[in-house]
Amino acid sequence: MIFTNVEFWIFFGVVLAVFSLIHPHRTARNAFLFLVSLFFYFKTGGFFFVLLIFSTLVDYAIGFGIHGSERKGVRLFFLVLSIVVNLLLLGYFKYTYFFVEVAQDYFDPSATYYNHFNSVVNDITGSNLTVDKLVPPVGISFFTFQTISYAVDVYKRKIEPVRNILDFGFYVSFFPQLVAGPIVRASEFIPQIYQPFRLTQREMGIAMWWILKGLVKKLFIADYIAVNFVDRVFADPGAYTGFENVMGLYGYSLQVYCDFAGYTDIAIGVALLMGFRLPINFNSPYKARSVGEFWKRWHISLSTWLKDYLYIPLGGSRSASFLTYVFFAILPILVLLLFGWEIWLEVLITFVLLASTLIFLSIRFPKVRKELFTSANLMITMTLGGFWHGASWLFIIWGALNGIGLVAYKLWRKISPWEGRKEWFWQIWTIFLTFNFITFTRIWFRGQSQEDVLEWFNQVWYEFRWDLIPEILSSYQWVFMVMYIGFVLHWFPSKWKEELRTLWLDSHMAVKLAVSVVAIFVIYQTISSDLQAFIYFQF
Repeated sequence: MIFTNVEFWIFFGVVLAVFSLIHPHRTARNAFLFLVSLFFYFKTGGFFFVLLIFSTLVDYAIGFGIHGSERKGVRLFFLVLSIVVNLLLLGYFKYTYFFVEVAQDYFDPSATYYNHFNSVVNDITGSNLTVDKLVPPVGISFFTFQTISYAVDVYKRKIEPVRNILDFGFYVSFFPQLVAGPIVRASEFIPQIYQPFRLTQREMGIAMWWILKGLVKKLFIADYIAVNFVDRVFADPGAYTGFENVMGLYGYSLQVYCDFAGYTDIAIGVALLMGFRLPINFNSPYKARSVGEFWKRWHISLSTWLKDYLYIPLGGSRSASFLTYVFFAILPILVLLLFGWEIWLEVLITFVLLASTLIFLSIRFPKVRKELFTSANLMITMTLGGFWHGASWLFIIWGALNGIGLVAYKLWRKISPWEGRKEWFWQIWTIFLTFNFITFTRIWFRGQSQEDVLEWFNQVWYEFRWDLIPEILSSYQWVFMVMYIGFVLHWFPSKWKEELRTLWLDSHMAVKLAVSVVAIFVIYQTISSDLQAFIYFQF
């Protein structure tokens, strides 16, 4: 059940009809939304809905354990328990197959994977789910992060524990943002579940605006260029010229933005129609003038979550923590796993020399020590953020590359004579550089294997085929036209977009409804194949 399916809008219409009758009764409203959210997740993720219930029950109880004790040690124990349980849940259902593959490649070729959860479901239901493959539960990365944030916020006394289990279940499972975010902080959302329903006519117009924007991004742009070009190129990079591979990468950069931002736009609009305010998750990220600014504009709920719950606890820009040292202690092992044990001596020598140099600089120059700690914590945060996206070395590399980009920019801006310049041509140049760096890193984000990544580079380097560019542009003219429209709309000045939204909001409701009907009809006419699932469902 995805937002672009007609079935979802029938489901939402029924939910909204019942909601309109019971919303004055808070307990009934929250219980109803909890139950329909469980149903939504069951239709989307199957029997994995029991994991959602398990996570809900565990953190509901842990919240009372944290709040009920004045002893810091006891409160810390319950907080750690929440983190460990949620990360074990996430690790088992998302990363077990990855670790089995590592064991097969480097330690024990006879190691096998067995999906115990699917086996139990088969025994109970008589179904025939595969037991030798891992298909991660939809949205598990999102709802486990939400429950962790709840435990942390209770521990920090930002919120009181939720008394009613149905209210807490509603917070964890609220269906608009359940399977692909935005990640909702407990301190931001839980107070809303106790407030009476309110929705002004202007807010209703805003909700419709969000939903229409999301459908345009997803169906008109993301799905069209994916089905007709991007997916074909990445399915077999060697069958396409280097120019097509480059354009496929630019197309994917647009696709992944329109796909994910389209989902969260719809989620924000749907939630707002029921009176709940979700946080903005994207802010024109390809307008960023640096990698640091990009990550303040892209997947904002995850970026801020990683900053508040990982980067700062690691020590942030102040110092290193125990976990910082642990990570760098295992770094040589990670390098050996990635590149092979044959180079163990080279890795050991390099690591010893690097560690000795860093220790010397840290002792001799206190300011350098602070920069090293900050850079180390940034690298750890981004590398783990990459691993959060998927159980693959490619995602780890992608996260590490973004970490390198953040560290490089952080150091460069301290010495750059051009930092802070406001001329229009300089703004365009910095946006151009940032966009191309972010797009370049997505080779590892989109590639299915390291072989695919190498094949992409091979085609670009040896088979670019400048002579075929006019023919390629002609063959894919509609795809490139949609890409052009997508990028132009994205880079529109914010002031123009705000004026367009104001014009929409100031229009009569009859005009809004008429425009919505026509827009939806036109959007669905562009669909040339089966509806595509949202990319971030896999994360």
